[in-house]
Amino acid sequence: MTGDLLDRRAIRLTEVAADRDDAIRRCGEALVDIDAVHPEYVQTMLARERSVSTYVGEGVAIPHGTLAGKDLVHRDALAVLRFPAGVDWGGQPVTVCVAIAARGDGHVELLASLAEILLDPDRARALREATDPEDVLALLTPAREDSNP
Repeated sequence: MTGDLLDRRAIRLTEVAADRDDAIRRCGEALVDIDAVHPEYVQTMLARERSVSTYVGEGVAIPHGTLAGKDLVHRDALAVLRFPAGVDWGGQPVTVCVAIAARGDGHVELLASLAEILLDPDRARALREATDPEDVLALLTPAREDSNP
């Protein structure tokens, strides 16, 4: 499932952002670039952040659009952007954004995997420090997928 949602082209590990809104725009652009969302979806991502922070801990944020933005989603997809220098996220330092575009609930399994990673300090650090898209894919692919033929 993660392989369908996470396009290798949407894994960008050397991003720079001036601030939180710039980081969210870059996340949205990654989703636009893989034709997962209409460009206007980026504005719904910014609106979501203004209503509630998408910071989830361990240097990770999960920017996503508002409920009203679902109509701007062409297909469920993810983007993983790493900001090595960090971004101030409402007083919290963020180095990894997992951006979500979802019409349905196809992203829920990935969010469960992400939560497991964040609860494991070593895996959370591996995600924050990843420099190879393959490492990101391996971290975000649920282990049970590896064991099924």
